[in-house]
Amino acid sequence: MRFVQTPLPGAVVLEPEPLADERGWFARTFDAEAFRAHGLNPEVVQMNASFNTRSGTLRGMHYQADPHGESKLVRCVSGAIFDVAVDLRPDSPTYCRWHGVELSAENGAAFYIPAGLAHGFQTAPRCTTRWATPTCRMRAGACAGTTPPSRSPGPRPLRAGA
Repeated sequence: MRFVQTPLPGAVVLEPEPLADERGWFARTFDAEAFRAHGLNPEVVQMNASFNTRSGTLRGMHYQADPHGESKLVRCVSGAIFDVAVDLRPDSPTYCRWHGVELSAENGAAFYIPAGLAHGFQTAPRCTTRWATPTCRMRAGACAGTTPPSRSPGPRPLRAGA
């Protein structure tokens, strides 16, 4: 897999390098040693999936506040999404800047989003299929466990009174 640095420090797009033959193809999608070699946290402590029944569905922006910060590895396994990360690290040279990438079943790419960045996505309006988006959460050992809702702030426009 290729590790492509984005303008946001630590945010990386992972592009598969499929090996193909008449049967189809094979591609590595995760390698802990390769993650370490590129300065990424390889410790997966939780995996989640979202499923969206309508095109244009918006999910985000989500982040986990310290000391429960999480890195994420996002991949779209059906349909397509436009995934966005926003740098919320006050000391970062890219504070409040964002970067977006299309993730799809077709391109097979994944988006590694380090702790301190908010993350959200919108399902692609041009597609008519449904979407399943698995997310791996990577957390430092001291922060292992479930993140309390109070440490997972973010706008929730569908909440009454928001």
